[in-house]
Amino acid sequence: MRLALVITTYNRPDALRAVLDAYCLQSDPNFELIVADDGSTQPTRDLVEGYRTGFRYGFQHVWHDDRGFRAAAIRNRACLATEADYIVFTDGDCIPGRDFIAAHKSLAAADRFVAGNRILLSEKFTQRVLAEPIHLQSWSWQSWLLARWRGDINRMLPLIRLSRGSAWRDLQPMRWKGVKTCNLALWRKDLLAVNGFEESYEGWGLEDTDLVIRLLRNGQKHRSGRFLTSLFHLWHPENDRSRLKQNQMLLDQLLKATSTRARRGLEQSAVSASS
Repeated sequence: MRLALVITTYNRPDALRAVLDAYCLQSDPNFELIVADDGSTQPTRDLVEGYRTGFRYGFQHVWHDDRGFRAAAIRNRACLATEADYIVFTDGDCIPGRDFIAAHKSLAAADRFVAGNRILLSEKFTQRVLAEPIHLQSWSWQSWLLARWRGDINRMLPLIRLSRGSAWRDLQPMRWKGVKTCNLALWRKDLLAVNGFEESYEGWGLEDTDLVIRLLRNGQKHRSGRFLTSLFHLWHPENDRSRLKQNQMLLDQLLKATSTRARRGLEQSAVSASS
């Protein structure tokens, strides 16, 4: 299985550096890495260039111009840049554990998408992690207990590791609420079948929910990646949510319909890129 990791980023090179450093240390290095850049400026480009030779199975920087929050569009462009069988989506402010890639590979199964979760870091702790730096992947339980006591993290439960084969992972096959693209894996063929992300979603929110609903309608099922694929989410100010109302209207329309394919998705993005 060829796996591609798609990391979405926008003008936060300090966080992206910590994330890329963590992916350089994965227990399973057999993956392609694609930085899906939603219009960052030169500092991010300069940072990314320094990592090109660190990934034996390929490293790409896919960029489009900055016209506001267009995560759906840049993820589609990133997916068009790879022919990998399996795609893991995450964000440029989410630091993985050392076995993140290996865990996602172990959970991959036909007609399943895998949704993981995250641990939120406080603002103060995030500043420490980026400044020192602190290698979270090697922390002991004692260190995490202390971090929880100090309020550096919001919870510890996701740090527990449970078997990949646990039957409970498939107990909510139709679940879509709570699934986020900071930790989502699926087969490329399944993404193509629903025409990728709906690019009508601009501004923060709900493009990931739209995708998951269409995947479920197309026959894919939810598999939980909790307690195996958790990420450490670096603090950031709340995103601008001024377009959330419009995005909610788009999602409401989808929920009332029966469609499985994005109206403005991968196919339309491919045409636009070639013109």
